[in-house]
Amino acid sequence: MPGHRRPGRSATGRRATAGTTALLTLLALVLAGCSGCSTSRGSDTVGDGPVRLTFWSALRGSQEVVDEFNRTHDRIKVEFQQVPSGEQGGWTKLSNAARAGNAPDVATIEYPQLPGFTIDGVPRDITKLLPDSVRKKILPQALDLTTFDGRTYAVPVDIEPMVFLYRKDIFTKNHIPVPKTWAEFESSARKLKQAQPRTRIGSLFTTGGTLYMAGYAWQAGAKWYDTVGDTWRISMDDAPTRKVAGYWQRLMDDDLVRVEPGSSQQWRAHLRSGETAGYLAGAWAAGSMMASTPDGKGKWAIAPMPQWDPAKPKVSTQGGSTFMVTKDSRHPKEAMEFISWMVTSPGALKAKLASGVSSAFPSVPSLVPVARKEMDTSYYSGQDIFGLFQKEAERIAPTWKWGPRMTSTTSSGDDGLAKAGAGSGDILKALRDAQSRTMPDLKSLGLSVTTR
Repeated sequence: MPGHRRPGRSATGRRATAGTTALLTLLALVLAGCSGCSTSRGSDTVGDGPVRLTFWSALRGSQEVVDEFNRTHDRIKVEFQQVPSGEQGGWTKLSNAARAGNAPDVATIEYPQLPGFTIDGVPRDITKLLPDSVRKKILPQALDLTTFDGRTYAVPVDIEPMVFLYRKDIFTKNHIPVPKTWAEFESSARKLKQAQPRTRIGSLFTTGGTLYMAGYAWQAGAKWYDTVGDTWRISMDDAPTRKVAGYWQRLMDDDLVRVEPGSSQQWRAHLRSGETAGYLAGAWAAGSMMASTPDGKGKWAIAPMPQWDPAKPKVSTQGGSTFMVTKDSRHPKEAMEFISWMVTSPGALKAKLASGVSSAFPSVPSLVPVARKEMDTSYYSGQDIFGLFQKEAERIAPTWKWGPRMTSTTSSGDDGLAKAGAGSGDILKALRDAQSRTMPDLKSLGLSVTTR
């Protein structure tokens, strides 16, 4: 499973994910139980013509990428279908198609959902299909998140290290230092509130907030999930998580951060007005900020995520996607050829970026010069944001594992965070409740589950 590794065996040649016997055992049972399922869905050739593949994705720019591939390739042709983002129905659509034996050849899936889809038998084991030449180009921390017990099930598209976007004009005007540690973050939050009583350093999200809390906990050394033998262990209230929850609870109780729904109109309005002067998020958020807050040009800058221990810097991720070859593909080799091109080709990245501004950090670091060249960073006063992202990506801590049913887990956590934001309960209780509500979901899968 992602993030929990033992020395010795790994598709990256460095480390393998430990304790994934439980996932792989269940996966074998699922596949065995589906041995009679149809796999006749999907791509085919027309006479002596090219192999035809189907590709589903919610990622912006996918149509442009497919158009460029079809323009430059004769032997393989791809038919693209835009699907809703996961939380808006994309995951359900893919799951239903896979159950019916009609999944597309290639599909996009986000990191937190990959373990669950793997247990359900949707992606194909691509360990032998993924060329070594492609494997070696991918950032090891990204590939580790798609590799379970040495078996790879998806190819990372991007990897999104968490960073701190901040209003440098407001920080400079009030002589507030950009925080390098979490202690400094709290100190700067207090100074900012004192200098500008209506302004806050950042937000605690009550919707979508569980994944942000996961990022904070991951950076602090938490392990919400791990496995021992055939047993899954879950602990969303381990010592690092308690430290993180207590920290953010104090910021909330002392009114040092704004408590509001993530990606909401009110949150964006506070960013535009300057009443919220910071945003902790994945690297992708830099491009999103440019699109949603154009009046902020020249006012925003980006800094590394604050650290608990500057001598041992660690970074977590927030966001990011992967490409899978599904079990239903009749042309897995050609599907992998298409994926390899999308992930490693400068032409693919250029086509994607032609569709609009994107600061998503590519999983292949050698593409950083392409991303840097294609993006106008005048919004950030010419700051080399991709250079910063690359440095931070190398600090991503290889200690994290996503659970088998993260959609359910995050939904339950968000319910608790909303209550905490309304003064009923607290952050740690929200995470503990999410853990309790997740247990039945895991057991329903036939998993042996315990708490730590």
